[in-house]
Amino acid sequence: MSLLEQLFVAPIKDVGSNPAFFVEVVIGGILAGLLYSLVALGFVLIFKASGVFNFAQGVMVLFAALTLVGLIERGMPVWLALIATTVVMVLLAVVIERVVLRPLVNQEHIILFMATIGLNFFLEGFGEMVWGANVKKLDIGLPDKSFIVKGVQINQLELTAALTAGILVAVLAIFFQKTRIGRALRAVADDHEAALSIGIPLKTIWIIVWAVSGIVAIVAGIMWGAKSGVQFSLSLIALKALPVLILGGFESVPGAIVGGLIIGVGEKIGEVYWGPLVGGAIENWFAYVVALVFLVFRPQGLFGEKIIERV
Repeated sequence: MSLLEQLFVAPIKDVGSNPAFFVEVVIGGILAGLLYSLVALGFVLIFKASGVFNFAQGVMVLFAALTLVGLIERGMPVWLALIATTVVMVLLAVVIERVVLRPLVNQEHIILFMATIGLNFFLEGFGEMVWGANVKKLDIGLPDKSFIVKGVQINQLELTAALTAGILVAVLAIFFQKTRIGRALRAVADDHEAALSIGIPLKTIWIIVWAVSGIVAIVAGIMWGAKSGVQFSLSLIALKALPVLILGGFESVPGAIVGGLIIGVGEKIGEVYWGPLVGGAIENWFAYVVALVFLVFRPQGLFGEKIIERV
């Protein structure tokens, strides 16, 4: 069999001979993709409000998960720990606005970006100092069993996480499009000075968006922590969310979920059907290759606005 047949004909035959397994792979990719979208959503929120890529979003997911599991380990009931973690993330948003963002109003975006890099390392070190560096198991009662539907195996935890991510994305999309605060967020993203001139409180808007991003980080931290444990490598999922943003567009909430689905399904299919031909590990680099193709041919992403500049 030629290489071309191995790459394209053999996988098609495999799908035809075992369609239930193919559906299982696709569903697994959809569920993983929605989790990627959940992390990417935090980046979109900050970027829409400030025009800055928040490098610290991955560590915010980690910090939220560490705080939640740390409070539970110290005997706090799960429901109270969730409330306390939410309060912590909202207070973190206030501190970030007061200490980091307020002094940098109207500065270049690269300066704000560098500030988020510093915030990333601070939160990582602070979280390790307070909660320790050991891998922690997060158990808040989510089911982690599998069930079979017409020969297709589905994990209950992944399904719950995917439904939660889908609902959260839908709610935030409506929030940005239909509410007064959502429109104010878009105005601030377009032009800080113009937004201030028409009475939009920039400081309040930034606190709100960072607080919402913190709540998204809590949800993402719960889902990823329940799936793979709370560990410092959790912050690296931000690297997988970056290709999702490139595909969907940095300012698009629907783009975050579509980009996540493309990455999730694509890497699962690639790993299962093409992985054996190239030695495996396709999941590690598939997302970045797709993102590179988009950067060459459509750098604004699927849902991003094309940038036209006069020369």
